[in-house]
Amino acid sequence: MQILFQADIKDMIRFLLVMICLSLPLSAQEVLRGEVKIEMEQITGFNAGGIRNLSLEEARNAALEDAARYFGAMIYGWSFHYEIGEIARNIEENLELTPLGTITIDDPRLEAETPQLRDYNLYVWADYRLSDTQRHRLAKWRAGNIRTAQAYGYSSIEDKYAALEDAARTALRAMLRGMERNRPKEVTGYISLAAFPRYGLNSGRWMAAGRFHIEILEIVPFAAY
Repeated sequence: MQILFQADIKDMIRFLLVMICLSLPLSAQEVLRGEVKIEMEQITGFNAGGIRNLSLEEARNAALEDAARYFGAMIYGWSFHYEIGEIARNIEENLELTPLGTITIDDPRLEAETPQLRDYNLYVWADYRLSDTQRHRLAKWRAGNIRTAQAYGYSSIEDKYAALEDAARTALRAMLRGMERNRPKEVTGYISLAAFPRYGLNSGRWMAAGRFHIEILEIVPFAAY
C-alpha cells in the first residue's frame, strides 16, 4: 500500500508540473522584440533643419515598416554573393543580397507600442510573434555552426538602408580576413540580422551598426581562375 501511495504522489506531481508549464506565458524566444527610432528632423544634404509633422499614427506606421523589414531580415535573412574585389586585378567589390522572405506591415503577428518622444526623435518598441515554422528558421540561425559578426556601415543621406548593407559587407570582409590567409575572389552563403540595427549620423552620412549571423557556403580563390 505504501508503494502504491508513493506512486500516486509522483503521478500527481507530474500532473501539476505539466499544468504549470501549460499555464506559463510564451517564452521570450517565441516573440521577437526590437526598438525603432523615427527621426523627426527633416534631413537635407549635410544639414538638418525643420521638423517633420508626423502624427503618432504616421510615426507608428513608419516604425512598423522598419520593424517588418528588420524582423524579416532576422527570421529569413538573405542569400548573398560577394565579389571581394581587388584594385590590382581591376575587379570591383560588389555584394548582392537577395531576401529569402519578407514580413508585411499588415501581418497580424506584428505589433507596435505607442511612440515615445525623446530628444526630438520618436522611439517605438515593436513585437513579432513567431509561427512554428519561423521559430525553426530562427533556431537554425542561432545554431552553433553559424558564425556571428558585427560591423559599422555608411551611406549617403539619401539612402539610409544602404548603410545596413554596407555594414553586412564590412562584417563579411572582416570574417573572411580571419578565415582565409589569401584574399578570395568571391564568396556565397547566407546572412541574417541578429538584432535590430542602430542608426546615427556621422560626418554628413548615415552610419548603421549591425550584428549578423553568417553562413559561408563556398569560397572561390583567385587560383581557380
